[in-house]
Amino acid sequence: MNQQNARVGVGPFRRALVLENPDPLLDAHLAAIGIACHRPEVTPTDEAGLVRLLESDPYDLLYKRSRVQVTERVLDAAPGLFGVMLCCIGDDSVDKGACASRGVLVTNDPVSNGRSVAELVIGEILCLSRRVFQAARELDRHEFRKSQKQRFEVQGKTLGILGLGNIGKQVARLGQALGMRVAFHDNRDVAREVGITMGWEYCPTLHSLFASADIVTCHVGAHDFNGRSNDGLLQPEHFAAMSEKEHDSPRVFLNLARGSIHSAEHLVAAVDEYHVEVAMVDVFPEEPANAEDEWRNPYAAHPRIFATPHIGASTLEAQPRIARHVAATTQRLSQMGTLRNCVFGPNVEVGLEASDGVDHVLTVVHSNRRGTKKAVDDAVYHAGASNLMSVHRDFHDYGIAYEVVAIDRQLDDDGLHRLIEDAASLTGDPSAIRAVRRIDLNR
Repeated sequence: MNQQNARVGVGPFRRALVLENPDPLLDAHLAAIGIACHRPEVTPTDEAGLVRLLESDPYDLLYKRSRVQVTERVLDAAPGLFGVMLCCIGDDSVDKGACASRGVLVTNDPVSNGRSVAELVIGEILCLSRRVFQAARELDRHEFRKSQKQRFEVQGKTLGILGLGNIGKQVARLGQALGMRVAFHDNRDVAREVGITMGWEYCPTLHSLFASADIVTCHVGAHDFNGRSNDGLLQPEHFAAMSEKEHDSPRVFLNLARGSIHSAEHLVAAVDEYHVEVAMVDVFPEEPANAEDEWRNPYAAHPRIFATPHIGASTLEAQPRIARHVAATTQRLSQMGTLRNCVFGPNVEVGLEASDGVDHVLTVVHSNRRGTKKAVDDAVYHAGASNLMSVHRDFHDYGIAYEVVAIDRQLDDDGLHRLIEDAASLTGDPSAIRAVRRIDLNR
């Protein structure tokens, strides 16, 4: 990217492309803040189709769920795009490095679907522990078996949670309410401290979690907090640890997180070898882009592995919540430059409050190389303006920073381009400024 490729915007966002059918309430909320939405009847399933759609009309923002892939080519087809707004938690469908290098912010919704997923997990734990699904299949075959063999109450059992994020914590509390002991594994210091404070047992390794838990449920993302891939996180030895217990145990495994954290073959083998007695998955290593696409369930017809088609967040309550949350995130970003739920740095908010008496705001996505922030400050000075206050956040893993500057007079077009040129000169990096936008709050 050279300095002519920096994305330059003026004022609030005006146009959005909405894909993958998030709740229509999103469009209504966006319209209320002046953003016109285009929602095609059919979402493109391939890169070329999405590129053609983006090239056909300028869009400030792209809204999507979890299937459409945002690649370098997609981003280059939309030079006016400032944000990819995910109507879901997972961000692995987006090339985040490519977005960062082009100044495109990526946000998600880490909270709104948590209850829906947690309730589904608890419901499945009860059904799997009591072997309800097997019983239903037997009745379909006109077999009437009431034996208590391998049917368990969950009270007093140990619930092992892999990943103590928003969903993991909700599952833990619900399990505790049912009388279950809670154990967890999470390699984040904050999550570990939270779990221990709640009185839950911390398992320092995956092996210790599987060995101690009667039921294991997974709630991790595609990457860990260091950005390392979680693909293949669970291996045969972890599943085998579930059979090390000396007491009778339901030995239940659930994955409602990511289909890639274990192979289908490893899970099938673990169940066939009775390390895991019964399993449930809501996610798969590969999932179809559309319901009409040809696809094969790798667990089909297995008598003790049950599956659902990624419905964890698919409830009438969750989708409107997501729409409201994402629209609120958009409003703050569009009108004030405030950034929250950014996947480059989760749990971070960068922005100013309207109560600060600010009339003009400059938002900048720039390299975190030495000298770039000084270029921003110098550009404001050369424009004859004063920096009233600013907030700044580095996203070191992606080599960028986001800055919101309150100024007493706005930079004109020449001032914005001088900022881009000065930053390139000071840092020796022609792409030091990735995106810049000026917002007048009193309009």
